[in-house]
Amino acid sequence: MNLKQLAAEKAVEYVKDGMHVGLGTGSTAYWAILKIGERVREGLSIQAVATSKASEKLAKEQGIPLIPFDRIQGLDLTIDGADELDRGLHLIKGGGGALLREKIVAFHSKELIIIADESKLVDKLGTFPLPVEMVPFAYEWTMASLERLGAKPMLRTDDENIYVTDNGNYIADCRFGEIDNPNELHQKLLHLPGVVDNGLFIGLATRAVIGHSDGSVSVVEREA
Repeated sequence: MNLKQLAAEKAVEYVKDGMHVGLGTGSTAYWAILKIGERVREGLSIQAVATSKASEKLAKEQGIPLIPFDRIQGLDLTIDGADELDRGLHLIKGGGGALLREKIVAFHSKELIIIADESKLVDKLGTFPLPVEMVPFAYEWTMASLERLGAKPMLRTDDENIYVTDNGNYIADCRFGEIDNPNELHQKLLHLPGVVDNGLFIGLATRAVIGHSDGSVSVVEREA
């Protein structure tokens, strides 16, 4: 069992009958969706929402009941991955391109459980480039604004074409170096016209389940 699968299957133990559950996106969340599907087939009764078209498709294939957003007010918990996290449970997300939908779902969840392998746990965020979702209109100017903020932005591409999110937007992958103050950077990015949102998740994760190479799993809890 790989480390992502190990962490994902442990995290799914937090899912209980009757819950409304958010399904994350990406290579780690994939394993959680598979395990949730297995538990549903064994009799677990839940309703779920997905954070991307890919996760929605996988959930349907696994027989996980999906509920429209207008039928519920929020979620009991969401299980998702992260590209980087620190011990304060600040996150960088968006490597899979679904950061905006993931943040909306996370914000409306009582709990956000992050699953990751041990390589994703860092002392300081910033080794992984920070994804910034931006509208296509005048995106070149938005990229220039990101540069003035201290980033080295690179427009994400899909083969030779510009990558387009499920929301019809573009993503700039930005290298800032070590991020000393994630909350301050998050706020500065949100004030740039053209930026829709960014991959810094601050104060949203309640715990992280980490898979280790020795086969163990550890849980990092957010301090109250």
